[in-house]
Amino acid sequence: MKKIQSSDESELQIIVTGSHLLSEFGDTYLDVERDGFSINRKIDILLASDSSVGIGKSMGLAMIGFSDAYVEIKPDIVVVLGDRFEIFSAVSAATVARIPVVHLSGGETTEGAFDEAFRHSITKMAHLHFVSTEEYKERVVQLGENPSKIFNVGAFGMENISKLKLLSRRDLEKSINFKLGKINFLVTYHSVTLEDSTSEQCLLNLLSVLDTIKNAHIIFTQANTDTGGKIINKIINNYVKLNPNKSIFFKTLGQLRYLSIMQYVDGVVGNSSSGLVEAPSFGIGTINIGDRQRGRVKSESVIDCSPDKDEIQKAFNLLLGEKFKKSVTDVKNPYDQGESSEKIYEIIKSFPLNGILKKKFYNIKYLNE
Repeated sequence: MKKIQSSDESELQIIVTGSHLLSEFGDTYLDVERDGFSINRKIDILLASDSSVGIGKSMGLAMIGFSDAYVEIKPDIVVVLGDRFEIFSAVSAATVARIPVVHLSGGETTEGAFDEAFRHSITKMAHLHFVSTEEYKERVVQLGENPSKIFNVGAFGMENISKLKLLSRRDLEKSINFKLGKINFLVTYHSVTLEDSTSEQCLLNLLSVLDTIKNAHIIFTQANTDTGGKIINKIINNYVKLNPNKSIFFKTLGQLRYLSIMQYVDGVVGNSSSGLVEAPSFGIGTINIGDRQRGRVKSESVIDCSPDKDEIQKAFNLLLGEKFKKSVTDVKNPYDQGESSEKIYEIIKSFPLNGILKKKFYNIKYLNE
């Protein structure tokens, strides 16, 4: 966004939607404005309910809102990231409005969440693809996309780590109003929308194990707006109220504080992609619980476990063991490939748009048919 904003050859237009506009998620649209950006349109789509009906209605509201916004601001290209249901609606509206779509972070898999279907559907509606590993590039080709329009540029979180001046331990503790302990964990747990067991029980298993670890201090971040997210946030909020001396709960930390925390924790715990993408660059381990992130490329610092209490306990025992700690200090991060934003901007700026809307399915000739 900063590259586009600072260029004389392009104009940045920003549409903000979803949880960015909700006070219960921290009114993070204000962060966009504080970073020096002007928001062109705000599209309010989220309802009070996080049920499947509520999410479905939010997707419909997003389709309406984005369709109106595109007519009003007339973008030449729509740039989207990831796999959220909000983004699926935004891209669907762009498709019928005949606006080329640039998709960031395609080709990944999250077999435990309905994000999986949204992401691959977005790929089929997109025209330029920027992926974070070679494996993901191959998967986008497998979906019938032309390799000449797929670019492996690494993950964007890596660039944030290298460009931000991260906070010292003292400044961080002051910023979050929380004293770090002898052992520290950063915990983010989202609902697993395609998992049989309930998110509630899985989270209770995790909290039960955390209670067995002496001197542990825990920083929780809020679950997202997926189905079942509200009950997760309620359980964590109640836990923190009962354990104020060793835990704290944030609606949002923002990039700087979130990445700064990773410098000082003993591990990232839960089922957020940040445990797979950013955490390895800090030389710390990740406990990845359940199937939400199943199928993603992972470094050796990631410990996969089921939501079962005994399995979670085993994962913590491994995470805190001296042998494992030493093994992850210099682990290779498969997502780190340098300055992604520079590569993306230069390709978008120079890529010819004439005829780009008409896509031809790219057939793969299998040798062993």
